[in-house]
Amino acid sequence: MLSPSGSENSFVFLEGSPKPTPSTSYTQPDPLLDKIHPSLLPSYIPGSTRAYAHDWSRTGTGGEIKPNGRHIVDSYGRVCSLRGVNVSGCSKAPTNHDHGAFPGEHAVVTFVGRPFPLEEAPEHFSRLRRWGLTFIRFLVTWEAVEHAGLGIYDKEYLTYVRKLLLLLPSFGLSAFVVVHQDVWSRYSGGSGAPAWTLEAVGFDLHALEESGAAWLLGVKGGGHVEAERGIWPCGYQKLAAATMATCFWAGDTFAPKLKIAMPGGQTKPVQQYLQDAFLDMYATVVQALDGLDGVIGFEVMNEPHRGYIELPSLHKFDYNTDLHLSHVPSAFESFMLGSGYSTLVAHWTRSFPLPTRLTSRSVLNSTNRKAWRPDGPTQGICVWEMHGVWGWDNNKNEGVVLRENYFVKDPMTGRKVDWYTDFYYPFLKRWTDRARKVMSNDKMFFVEPIPNEFCPPSWTAEHQLPNMVFTPHWYDLNVLFNKAFGDFTVNVQGLSRGMFPLKALYWGQQGARENYSLQIQNIVDRGHQALGGKPILIGECGIPMDMNKKEAFESDNWKWQERMMDAMMTGLERSLVGFTLWNYNPDNNDIRGDDWNGENFSWFSRRRGLPRSLLDLDQSSFTLDNGGRILPSIVRPYAAKTAGIPTRFEYEMNTGTFIFEWRSPESEDNIVLTARETEIFVPSLVTYGRKLVVSGLSAGDKYTYDEARQTLFIVPRDGSSGRMHKIAVSVDPPLRPQFEVNTLWGDFGEVILSGLVVFVGLFVIIKYYFYM
Repeated sequence: MLSPSGSENSFVFLEGSPKPTPSTSYTQPDPLLDKIHPSLLPSYIPGSTRAYAHDWSRTGTGGEIKPNGRHIVDSYGRVCSLRGVNVSGCSKAPTNHDHGAFPGEHAVVTFVGRPFPLEEAPEHFSRLRRWGLTFIRFLVTWEAVEHAGLGIYDKEYLTYVRKLLLLLPSFGLSAFVVVHQDVWSRYSGGSGAPAWTLEAVGFDLHALEESGAAWLLGVKGGGHVEAERGIWPCGYQKLAAATMATCFWAGDTFAPKLKIAMPGGQTKPVQQYLQDAFLDMYATVVQALDGLDGVIGFEVMNEPHRGYIELPSLHKFDYNTDLHLSHVPSAFESFMLGSGYSTLVAHWTRSFPLPTRLTSRSVLNSTNRKAWRPDGPTQGICVWEMHGVWGWDNNKNEGVVLRENYFVKDPMTGRKVDWYTDFYYPFLKRWTDRARKVMSNDKMFFVEPIPNEFCPPSWTAEHQLPNMVFTPHWYDLNVLFNKAFGDFTVNVQGLSRGMFPLKALYWGQQGARENYSLQIQNIVDRGHQALGGKPILIGECGIPMDMNKKEAFESDNWKWQERMMDAMMTGLERSLVGFTLWNYNPDNNDIRGDDWNGENFSWFSRRRGLPRSLLDLDQSSFTLDNGGRILPSIVRPYAAKTAGIPTRFEYEMNTGTFIFEWRSPESEDNIVLTARETEIFVPSLVTYGRKLVVSGLSAGDKYTYDEARQTLFIVPRDGSSGRMHKIAVSVDPPLRPQFEVNTLWGDFGEVILSGLVVFVGLFVIIKYYFYM
């Protein structure tokens, strides 16, 4: 009988003793063309290499990971399930951010030390390795790189980032780098672009808030009280962010008169100016990180937004797609506010059953503050007034819409525009072409659609990128909006697309799992339908830790956070899709949260962690768990490297059991598999002090579990084409349940039956006495 690497008592064999007979069912690889894993040898003992399941370094993967059809595979052709985190939410703001002084001194900010100081990196990377979250979506912002002015790059910051990411392979980690943005910029209420981009277009940074062109309380430490909670996404519809996005994507189409002065006296059209500056900055980032083994790719932009493009009416936004909360000026009202005219604006408040309702109207910008600088390229005039979209009638003393459907059709040709095909796809091609010119070897390119939208059918082969990975986001929008989670959950994705309301309602933990599984599967399925053979990874997904009126911060009882995270993780696992959770933030605390627009998503909090002097950085050390919250819901087994095609994974966190099924590759999979060994991450948080029980394998299959490496190694004897494999894994004794997986019938079955009995009885009595 095989013995494990490490502890003799950490597993139990239920099958007979494996026989090390040679397997002829695996295709013999060409040694000149393919990497060969030692597990192809008949005498191979599982776990004999130095690798562990969640190791994405060259040691763990045999070289590199790369797209192959719908999958990402390692150098041995094994399908990789990439699971990790966004690092980090704190990277949206500089280390010297001053809430009180904002937006002043914007040219001298520094992001060196974001997400954490270099000397702290071993602690954080060791913690993520222990938790099996070894694939990182690493955040940088345009502002972090180029805050001082056009073409002035922060070399100290880029050197810091390079040194930080250079450490990744030592901990088995890999990353892709995203240039992150929300609502265009910190200076328009979000994160991303430097201040000078808004100034270049003509905005007065110090007038944006007063004129209603942006909501800035959330980036100045606000967003935590009820009156401010969840307002920040409305910034996408406000003048500053919507104008910047429109000019960036389609300035040539909708703002051709807007020219930006350049050094030397020449001018550039606004779209060319913004896109060239962005691409120059991006090329600088790629070049600074070139040659790093731990960086496998780049993402063009977080959550792109179309601005005013395709907006059918200047008098209103779409209630189903654009958040209506607090003051929500229409595009036309925003134009007037930004031009210094006091304007009556609708005010929306939370309601039920609809998320919000119009409750009042109030006059904004009573001081007549203009958002436009008189010394800017528009000479103090609204750019949309300059293009004849609207005007001011001096006789009637009121604004007038002149071109209601201006952003729907090309003003010159009258052709209806499409943001994806006319603007987004062409820009993605420019981005990849530019990035590849400064790369020494090809990387993966990660791209996403507009938030909360399915992959558009127009994303056909001619618009796809080389080495492309589709990275949409998913959140429970109902929970984010209300910051509340309980037994009752709602499929907002379905409701917004016309689903019958009763079908969109779910009860209990089982219902939440089914709800989230359906929504995530829809995103994955629609992605595959449009893109065909491209990998899909959920780039952001997470839960608000301050849900339910922050009760857990007082009680230290995180049951609802655990339940919601479990439901989301179950949906991701059932969809067989990789993901990066939002987010791991070392600066998170109970008061400030993630210190950005009132958000509090990090399930790690330094306040609860041990000092570095008491930490053991080995991945088997429980000292690294301190500071982590709801870890049983997050740190779960998963098949990291599968010698075949995964077909099913189901984990029950309340018992520590999981079922994994996979299929040996067939010719249509186009995978050259040169390994027999499958590596499954099984955390010591689950197995410590317990026996790992593995059942379901066939005679001749071999396996072992190494708790020190948190890896279950499996080597099937028969890997013939299309062969199905299945294992059921449990721990003895089982885990102590964290919560009950309740259902509607389990909670109300007796009441429902009693009601039916009463109804039938009344029916019989009425029929007997009145109709007999």
